Formats: sequence, C-alpha cells, structure tokens
Amino acid sequence: MSKPRKGVIASLAGFPAPGSEPIKGWEDFLREGKQFLATANNAYAQRKEAFTTAILYNLVAMAIEKLIMALLMKSGKLPYNHTMHDLVAAIDEFLPGELAELGEELKGLDGFQEICDLEGYSISPPTMEQIGGMLTLALEVQARVMNSVIDR
Repeated sequence: MSKPRKGVIASLAGFPAPGSEPIKGWEDFLREGKQFLATANNAYAQRKEAFTTAILYNLVAMAIEKLIMALLMKSGKLPYNHTMHDLVAAIDEFLPGELAELGEELKGLDGFQEICDLEGYSISPPTMEQIGGMLTLALEVQARVMNSVIDR
C-alpha cells in the first residue's frame, strides 16, 4: 500500500491537474473583452446620448473583467470572485507583476457600484471625465493582456 503524499494534488482521471493547462473558453473572454472595450470607446468618442456614464462605466468594467479573466483562464487559474479587488488579487497571486502599478486604480473602480450587499447597495455614476480615465486604464489592461496571452 502506497503512502499518501502531502502537498500533492491528485488529478482526476481524464482531467488535467488544476492550474496546469488553459481553461476552455479563454479565447471567448478575450474576444468579448475587446468587443466591450471597443463599444465603450466608440460610444465615448461619439458622445452618444443613450450611453450614459453609468452605462459606459459598466461597459468598461465588463471589458476589464473579461480581459483579466481571459488571462487567468489562459494560465489555468480562476479568481475567487469577479470584483476588481478579487481579479487584481488573483493576478497578484498567480501572475505577479502582470498588472504592476495598475492594481490600485483597478480596485478603485469597485467604488462606483457596490452591489454585492443588498443592505449596503449603492451606485455612484462617474463623470464623463472619469470615464475617459477608465478607458485609458482599460486600454492599458488590454495591451498587457494581449502581450501576456501571446507569450503564454
């Protein structure tokens, strides 16, 4: 009878060991993230009335979420949750340095919508100027993610 080994994760028959291979669908997340960002960028540039700052914020946040998820999934990892805090924490844990100095700025995006707690639910729409900064941030995230997924 063999002795159990501590610290070894047993893989299930027919499945790769956790975190060892890309998670299926990462390319879809990458494509969708780029699409959300393109939509937000175009709507912001054209100042279409239907695209309020609240809607633009959500498009930018979805773009960033999808892009970061694509990078994590390509690396075989998943975050605990999908808030910006959790996405940044997962990148810092699994892929240290990938987002470098962007982490605090990304986590700041969570402050505009706190919707996880029904008791403390709050939404504070950003200004159009803040949207411009968010788009700049999202474009930097996209550039880093694109470079990283090509390298992996």
